[in-house]
Amino acid sequence: MAKKVITFGEVMMRLSPPGYSKFSQANSLELVYGGGEANVAISCAYLGMKAGHVTRFPDNALGKAATQFLRKHWLSTEHVIYGDKMMGKYFLEKGAVHRPSEVIYEREGSAFSLIEPSMIDWEDVLKDADWFHWTGITPAISNGATMCLLDAIKTANKMGITVSGDINSRKNMWKYGKTMQEVIPELAQNCDIVITSSRGINEMFGLGELGKKFQSSAKLLMEKYPRIKKVVRKTRRTISASHHQIQGKIWNGQDYIKSDMLNITHIIDRVGTGDAFASGLIYGLLHYDNDQQAISFATAACALKHTVPGDVNMVSLDNVLSLMEGDTSGAIRR
Repeated sequence: MAKKVITFGEVMMRLSPPGYSKFSQANSLELVYGGGEANVAISCAYLGMKAGHVTRFPDNALGKAATQFLRKHWLSTEHVIYGDKMMGKYFLEKGAVHRPSEVIYEREGSAFSLIEPSMIDWEDVLKDADWFHWTGITPAISNGATMCLLDAIKTANKMGITVSGDINSRKNMWKYGKTMQEVIPELAQNCDIVITSSRGINEMFGLGELGKKFQSSAKLLMEKYPRIKKVVRKTRRTISASHHQIQGKIWNGQDYIKSDMLNITHIIDRVGTGDAFASGLIYGLLHYDNDQQAISFATAACALKHTVPGDVNMVSLDNVLSLMEGDTSGAIRR
Protein backbone atom coordinates (compact mmCIF):
# COMPACT_ATOMS: atom_id res chain seq x y z
CA MET A 1 0.00 0.00 0.00
CA ALA A 2 1.37 3.42 -0.98
CA LYS A 3 2.77 5.58 1.82
CA LYS A 4 1.10 8.93 2.48
CA VAL A 5 2.76 12.31 3.06
CA ILE A 6 1.08 15.49 4.35
CA THR A 7 2.66 18.94 4.00
CA PHE A 8 1.65 22.38 5.29
CA GLY A 9 2.60 25.80 3.95
CA GLU A 10 1.84 28.68 1.62
CA VAL A 11 1.42 28.24 -2.12
CA MET A 12 2.24 31.34 -4.19
CA MET A 13 1.91 32.54 -7.74
CA ARG A 14 5.30 32.61 -9.46
CA LEU A 15 5.58 35.21 -12.21
CA SER A 16 8.61 35.19 -14.51
CA PRO A 17 9.74 36.88 -17.72
CA PRO A 18 9.80 34.39 -20.60
CA GLY A 19 12.95 32.33 -20.87
CA TYR A 20 15.98 34.08 -19.43
CA SER A 21 14.79 37.65 -20.07
CA LYS A 22 15.32 40.35 -17.47
CA PHE A 23 12.39 42.12 -15.82
CA SER A 24 13.20 45.24 -17.83
CA GLN A 25 12.81 43.28 -21.08
CA ALA A 26 9.51 41.59 -20.28
CA ASN A 27 6.21 42.43 -21.97
CA SER A 28 4.51 39.42 -20.38
CA LEU A 29 5.02 37.14 -17.39
CA GLU A 30 4.70 33.36 -17.24
CA LEU A 31 2.55 32.05 -14.37
CA VAL A 32 3.05 28.90 -12.33
CA TYR A 33 2.20 28.06 -8.72
CA GLY A 34 4.60 26.85 -6.09
CA GLY A 35 5.58 26.76 -2.44
CA GLY A 36 8.27 24.77 -0.68
CA GLU A 37 6.04 22.32 1.14
CA ALA A 38 3.58 21.82 -1.73
CA ASN A 39 6.55 21.23 -4.04
CA VAL A 40 7.60 18.37 -1.74
CA ALA A 41 4.12 16.85 -1.73
CA ILE A 42 3.78 17.01 -5.51
CA SER A 43 7.21 15.46 -6.02
CA CYS A 44 6.23 12.63 -3.67
CA ALA A 45 3.05 12.11 -5.70
CA TYR A 46 5.08 11.84 -8.92
CA LEU A 47 7.18 9.17 -7.20
CA GLY A 48 4.02 7.13 -6.63
CA MET A 49 3.14 8.09 -3.07
CA LYS A 50 -0.15 9.43 -1.74
CA ALA A 51 0.19 13.10 -0.86
CA GLY A 52 -1.93 15.94 0.45
CA HIS A 53 -1.24 19.59 1.12
CA VAL A 54 -2.82 21.84 3.76
CA THR A 55 -2.93 25.56 3.03
CA ARG A 56 -5.19 28.61 2.92
CA PHE A 57 -6.07 30.37 -0.34
CA PRO A 58 -8.00 33.57 -1.01
CA ASP A 59 -11.70 32.96 -1.58
CA ASN A 60 -11.66 34.02 -5.21
CA ALA A 61 -10.80 32.77 -8.69
CA LEU A 62 -7.05 32.82 -8.00
CA GLY A 63 -7.50 30.59 -4.96
CA LYS A 64 -9.60 28.17 -6.98
CA ALA A 65 -7.02 28.15 -9.81
CA ALA A 66 -4.24 27.36 -7.35
CA THR A 67 -6.33 24.51 -5.93
CA GLN A 68 -6.79 23.14 -9.43
CA PHE A 69 -3.02 23.27 -9.88
CA LEU A 70 -2.55 21.07 -6.80
CA ARG A 71 -5.22 18.61 -7.97
CA LYS A 72 -3.70 18.47 -11.43
CA HIS A 73 -0.55 17.14 -9.82
CA TRP A 74 -2.34 14.40 -7.87
CA LEU A 75 -2.52 16.10 -4.49
CA SER A 76 -5.43 15.70 -2.11
CA THR A 77 -6.90 19.17 -1.49
CA GLU A 78 -9.70 18.19 0.89
CA HIS A 79 -8.06 20.18 3.69
CA VAL A 80 -7.44 23.38 1.72
CA ILE A 81 -9.31 26.27 3.35
CA TYR A 82 -10.38 29.62 1.91
CA GLY A 83 -10.68 33.16 3.19
CA ASP A 84 -9.65 36.79 2.65
CA LYS A 85 -8.61 38.11 -0.75
CA MET A 86 -4.87 38.14 -1.41
CA MET A 87 -2.71 35.47 -3.01
CA GLY A 88 0.96 35.42 -2.05
CA LYS A 89 3.21 35.87 -5.05
CA TYR A 90 6.82 36.16 -6.10
CA PHE A 91 8.62 37.37 -9.20
CA LEU A 92 11.57 35.40 -10.55
CA GLU A 93 14.15 36.60 -13.04
CA LYS A 94 16.11 33.49 -14.04
CA GLY A 95 19.87 33.84 -14.20
CA ALA A 96 22.22 32.29 -16.73
CA VAL A 97 25.95 31.57 -16.87
CA HIS A 98 27.48 34.30 -14.64
CA ARG A 99 24.26 36.30 -14.05
CA PRO A 100 22.44 35.19 -10.86
CA SER A 101 18.70 34.72 -10.52
CA GLU A 102 16.70 37.42 -8.71
CA VAL A 103 13.55 36.93 -6.60
CA ILE A 104 11.10 39.57 -5.33
CA TYR A 105 8.40 38.49 -2.84
CA GLU A 106 4.92 39.91 -2.25
CA ARG A 107 3.34 37.80 0.52
CA GLU A 108 2.61 40.12 3.46
CA GLY A 109 -1.14 40.09 4.21
CA SER A 110 -1.79 36.99 2.08
CA ALA A 111 -4.64 34.62 2.91
CA PHE A 112 -2.16 32.10 4.27
CA SER A 113 -0.43 34.64 6.51
CA LEU A 114 -3.79 35.22 8.25
CA ILE A 115 -4.35 31.54 9.08
CA GLU A 116 -5.26 30.61 12.69
CA PRO A 117 -5.01 27.29 14.60
CA SER A 118 -8.78 27.03 15.03
CA MET A 119 -9.15 26.62 11.26
CA ILE A 120 -7.52 23.15 11.09
CA ASP A 121 -8.36 19.81 12.76
CA TRP A 122 -4.97 18.13 12.60
CA GLU A 123 -6.15 14.77 13.92
CA ASP A 124 -8.52 14.56 10.97
CA VAL A 125 -5.87 15.78 8.50
CA LEU A 126 -3.25 13.28 9.69
CA LYS A 127 -5.48 10.28 10.40
CA ASP A 128 -4.00 8.03 7.69
CA ALA A 129 -0.62 9.71 7.13
CA ASP A 130 2.83 8.11 7.40
CA TRP A 131 4.83 11.36 7.28
CA PHE A 132 4.41 15.08 7.97
CA HIS A 133 6.80 17.63 6.45
CA TRP A 134 7.34 21.35 7.05
CA THR A 135 9.92 24.00 6.23
CA GLY A 136 11.40 26.99 8.07
CA ILE A 137 9.59 29.34 5.69
CA THR A 138 6.15 28.69 7.25
CA PRO A 139 6.89 29.87 10.82
CA ALA A 140 8.58 32.98 9.36
CA ILE A 141 5.33 34.13 7.75
CA SER A 142 3.14 34.88 10.78
CA ASN A 143 2.41 33.92 14.37
CA GLY A 144 -0.80 32.22 13.24
CA ALA A 145 1.12 30.03 10.79
CA THR A 146 3.60 29.16 13.55
CA MET A 147 0.86 28.13 15.97
CA CYS A 148 -0.82 26.00 13.28
CA LEU A 149 2.49 24.30 12.55
CA LEU A 150 3.22 23.63 16.22
CA ASP A 151 -0.22 22.01 16.58
CA ALA A 152 0.48 19.86 13.51
CA ILE A 153 3.87 18.66 14.77
CA LYS A 154 2.59 17.83 18.26
CA THR A 155 -0.42 16.00 16.83
CA ALA A 156 1.85 14.00 14.53
CA ASN A 157 4.07 13.13 17.51
CA LYS A 158 1.04 11.93 19.46
CA MET A 159 -0.16 9.82 16.51
CA GLY A 160 3.25 8.22 15.88
CA ILE A 161 3.75 9.91 12.49
CA THR A 162 7.29 10.70 11.34
CA VAL A 163 7.99 14.45 11.20
CA SER A 164 10.64 16.08 9.01
CA GLY A 165 11.62 19.73 8.96
CA ASP A 166 13.67 21.51 6.31
CA ILE A 167 14.67 24.29 8.66
CA ASN A 168 17.09 26.41 6.66
CA SER A 169 15.18 29.66 6.96
CA ARG A 170 15.36 33.03 5.28
CA LYS A 171 16.14 35.37 8.16
CA ASN A 172 14.92 38.48 6.29
CA MET A 173 11.36 37.07 6.27
CA TRP A 174 10.85 37.32 10.04
CA LYS A 175 8.88 40.56 10.36
CA TYR A 176 6.00 39.87 12.80
CA GLY A 177 7.83 40.36 16.10
CA LYS A 178 9.48 36.99 16.69
CA THR A 179 12.88 35.73 15.60
CA MET A 180 13.81 32.35 14.20
CA GLN A 181 15.96 31.77 17.29
CA GLU A 182 12.81 32.07 19.43
CA VAL A 183 10.59 29.89 17.27
CA ILE A 184 12.53 27.23 15.34
CA PRO A 185 14.00 25.29 18.33
CA GLU A 186 10.56 24.50 19.78
CA LEU A 187 9.44 23.18 16.40
CA ALA A 188 12.63 21.30 15.53
CA GLN A 189 12.99 19.52 18.87
CA ASN A 190 9.83 17.57 18.07
CA CYS A 191 11.11 16.37 14.66
CA ASP A 192 12.49 12.96 13.74
CA ILE A 193 14.40 14.19 10.67
CA VAL A 194 15.99 17.62 10.25
CA ILE A 195 17.40 19.05 7.02
CA THR A 196 19.80 21.92 7.72
CA SER A 197 23.45 23.02 7.56
CA SER A 198 26.27 23.90 9.93
CA ARG A 199 25.40 27.58 9.47
CA GLY A 200 21.74 26.89 10.14
CA ILE A 201 22.52 24.97 13.33
CA ASN A 202 24.68 27.84 14.53
CA GLU A 203 22.26 30.62 13.59
CA MET A 204 19.06 28.99 14.85
CA PHE A 205 20.28 27.00 17.86
CA GLY A 206 23.54 28.69 18.87
CA LEU A 207 25.35 25.37 18.51
CA GLY A 208 28.73 24.73 16.90
CA GLU A 209 30.85 27.27 15.11
CA LEU A 210 30.74 28.66 11.60
CA GLY A 211 33.23 26.89 9.38
CA LYS A 212 33.16 23.67 11.41
CA LYS A 213 32.33 20.34 9.80
CA PHE A 214 28.66 19.46 9.40
CA GLN A 215 29.06 16.19 11.30
CA SER A 216 30.20 17.91 14.50
CA SER A 217 27.34 20.42 14.38
CA ALA A 218 24.81 17.64 13.69
CA LYS A 219 26.10 15.71 16.72
CA LEU A 220 25.54 18.73 18.95
CA LEU A 221 22.00 19.20 17.64
CA MET A 222 21.07 15.56 18.27
CA GLU A 223 22.62 15.65 21.74
CA LYS A 224 20.48 18.65 22.66
CA TYR A 225 17.30 17.29 21.05
CA PRO A 226 17.36 13.49 21.39
CA ARG A 227 14.12 12.99 19.45
CA ILE A 228 16.00 13.92 16.25
CA LYS A 229 17.23 10.68 14.66
CA LYS A 230 18.92 12.02 11.51
CA VAL A 231 20.38 15.36 10.43
CA VAL A 232 20.70 15.83 6.68
CA ARG A 233 22.14 18.41 4.34
CA LYS A 234 22.70 19.06 0.67
CA THR A 235 25.92 20.76 -0.40
CA ARG A 236 26.21 22.72 -3.63
CA ARG A 237 29.29 23.88 -5.49
CA THR A 238 28.37 26.69 -7.87
CA ILE A 239 30.66 26.87 -10.87
CA SER A 240 28.31 29.23 -12.75
CA ALA A 241 24.57 29.94 -12.79
CA SER A 242 24.29 27.14 -15.35
CA HIS A 243 26.73 24.59 -13.86
CA HIS A 244 26.51 23.20 -10.32
CA GLN A 245 27.66 20.13 -8.41
CA ILE A 246 25.59 18.67 -5.57
CA GLN A 247 26.03 16.03 -2.88
CA GLY A 248 23.81 14.74 -0.07
CA LYS A 249 25.07 14.03 3.45
CA ILE A 250 23.43 12.42 6.50
CA TRP A 251 24.43 11.93 10.13
CA ASN A 252 22.33 9.24 11.83
CA GLY A 253 23.93 9.26 15.24
CA GLN A 254 26.43 6.54 14.34
CA ASP A 255 27.57 6.98 10.74
CA TYR A 256 28.30 9.94 8.49
CA ILE A 257 27.12 8.98 5.01
CA LYS A 258 27.57 10.81 1.71
CA SER A 259 26.15 10.35 -1.76
CA ASP A 260 28.24 10.58 -4.90
CA MET A 261 28.82 14.11 -6.19
CA LEU A 262 26.51 14.77 -9.16
CA ASN A 263 27.56 17.17 -11.89
CA ILE A 264 24.77 19.33 -13.39
CA THR A 265 26.13 21.08 -16.45
CA HIS A 266 23.05 22.65 -18.07
CA ILE A 267 20.64 24.02 -15.46
CA ILE A 268 17.14 24.73 -16.72
CA ASP A 269 15.62 25.89 -13.39
CA ARG A 270 17.15 25.60 -9.94
CA VAL A 271 14.11 26.86 -7.97
CA GLY A 272 12.61 24.01 -5.96
CA THR A 273 15.72 21.84 -6.01
CA GLY A 274 15.90 21.78 -2.21
CA ASP A 275 12.28 20.64 -2.13
CA ALA A 276 13.11 17.91 -4.64
CA PHE A 277 15.92 16.80 -2.33
CA ALA A 278 13.50 16.71 0.63
CA SER A 279 10.91 14.67 -1.28
CA GLY A 280 13.60 12.25 -2.41
CA LEU A 281 14.79 11.91 1.17
CA ILE A 282 11.25 11.18 2.38
CA TYR A 283 10.76 8.56 -0.32
CA GLY A 284 14.17 7.05 0.35
CA LEU A 285 13.74 6.77 4.11
CA LEU A 286 10.29 5.24 3.71
CA HIS A 287 11.30 2.70 1.06
CA TYR A 288 14.94 1.73 1.67
CA ASP A 289 16.50 -0.18 4.54
CA ASN A 290 19.69 1.88 4.71
CA ASP A 291 20.61 5.54 4.77
CA GLN A 292 23.15 5.22 1.93
CA GLN A 293 20.41 4.34 -0.55
CA ALA A 294 18.09 6.99 0.89
CA ILE A 295 20.60 9.83 0.55
CA SER A 296 21.64 8.68 -2.93
CA PHE A 297 17.98 8.68 -4.00
CA ALA A 298 17.47 12.18 -2.54
CA THR A 299 20.51 13.55 -4.37
CA ALA A 300 19.46 12.03 -7.68
CA ALA A 301 15.95 13.51 -7.32
CA CYS A 302 17.48 16.91 -6.58
CA ALA A 303 19.79 16.74 -9.59
CA LEU A 304 16.91 15.92 -11.94
CA LYS A 305 14.87 18.90 -10.74
CA HIS A 306 17.49 21.20 -12.27
CA THR A 307 16.25 19.98 -15.67
CA VAL A 308 12.54 20.74 -15.06
CA PRO A 309 11.06 24.25 -15.57
CA GLY A 310 8.87 25.56 -12.75
CA ASP A 311 8.92 24.99 -9.00
CA VAL A 312 8.00 21.30 -8.95
CA ASN A 313 10.04 18.16 -9.63
CA MET A 314 7.76 16.23 -12.01
CA VAL A 315 10.12 13.35 -12.71
CA SER A 316 9.12 9.71 -12.34
CA LEU A 317 10.41 7.07 -9.99
CA ASP A 318 12.11 5.36 -12.94
CA ASN A 319 13.94 8.60 -13.82
CA VAL A 320 15.36 8.88 -10.31
CA LEU A 321 16.28 5.21 -10.06
CA SER A 322 18.10 5.37 -13.39
CA LEU A 323 20.26 8.31 -12.31
CA MET A 324 20.77 6.84 -8.85
CA GLU A 325 22.14 3.71 -10.51
CA GLY A 326 24.63 5.74 -12.54
CA ASP A 327 22.92 6.35 -15.89
CA THR A 328 23.82 9.96 -16.74
CA SER A 329 23.40 9.57 -20.50
CA GLY A 330 19.97 11.17 -20.88
CA ALA A 331 19.38 8.81 -23.79
CA ILE A 332 15.92 8.66 -25.39
CA ARG A 333 13.71 5.90 -24.01
CA ARG A 334 11.67 4.04 -26.60
